[in-house]
Amino acid sequence: MRGNVVDLAVGVIMGVAFGKIVTFAVNDILMPPIGLALGKVDFAYLFVNLSDKPTPATVAAAKAAGIPTLNYGIFLNDVLDFLIVAFVIFLNVKQINRFQAPVEAPPPAPAKEEQLLTEIRNLLAARR
Repeated sequence: MRGNVVDLAVGVIMGVAFGKIVTFAVNDILMPPIGLALGKVDFAYLFVNLSDKPTPATVAAAKAAGIPTLNYGIFLNDVLDFLIVAFVIFLNVKQINRFQAPVEAPPPAPAKEEQLLTEIRNLLAARR
């Protein structure tokens, strides 16, 4: 049991570290070219102003002014982070399962007819 707990702890620590790497890759490497291709859009600045006040230029300015916003650009970045991490975990689990030896189920017990026929065969063989 202790080995499983240690394995779980190592997995959690590696997962957190991998999540940070993926967040960096999405926010700073993947999304800028996508935003450039879509007309110089930075997804971190995409939001909807939910108040009657004038719309600020950035999410940080809206938070500083106390304006409620719906930050769908940040949500898109987080969804992409999740999809990448989930895909990598799926591939890892698939590989781990491929390397594990398959567990063979014991053969099913013979039916009553087969048992009777086996006994009859053994009795006939014993008579000869």
